Amino acid sequence: MAKLHFRYAAMNAGKSVALLQVGHNYESLGKQMLIVKPAVDSKGGDRVISRLGVERPVDFLWADGDALPVGDGDLDVILVDEAQFLSERQANALLDVAVRVGVTVIAYGLRTDFRGDSFPGAARLLSIAHEIEEIRTLCQCGSKATMNLRKVNGSPVFDGDQVAIDDGSVEYESVCAACHQRERTAAGATWA
Repeated sequence: MAKLHFRYAAMNAGKSVALLQVGHNYESLGKQMLIVKPAVDSKGGDRVISRLGVERPVDFLWADGDALPVGDGDLDVILVDEAQFLSERQANALLDVAVRVGVTVIAYGLRTDFRGDSFPGAARLLSIAHEIEEIRTLCQCGSKATMNLRKVNGSPVFDGDQVAIDDGSVEYESVCAACHQRERTAAGATWA
């Protein structure tokens, strides 16, 4: 039975590299796959890009409202990068593809944003996925990183748009809850 899998982590945990490795494994077995990325993710354009320098083109940039091109049942797997940027409707469509069409779906993304709030796509995937797996990474203090710290020109920020693609002035750091709270307090920010 095909399933919907959601593999989540904080920033810099290797989600995109894990997706590319899984894709390589499926290809080496002669399996048919579709690599998908939400169209709202402008980082890398039409490519999955890892911070390790490994990259490849996506097969489909998925705009909300567009149908997912699943074909006539010849797909073995759909791999989704940056799944946090999906809408709830798109996440529901992934479940439908797994259950109704019988295609395995493996989605990779963040669980929360830099404020600790849920992304709509991630929240929905956490609710409906058959299997949920955390990809672990470390905070610089050595604890497990569970949160994302946004920095603009090197300084932590706790307000602003939920989505800001790192472009040189915006960067992200994976941190534990204690370090996130310490930076939040130092910045005079409170939970919304």
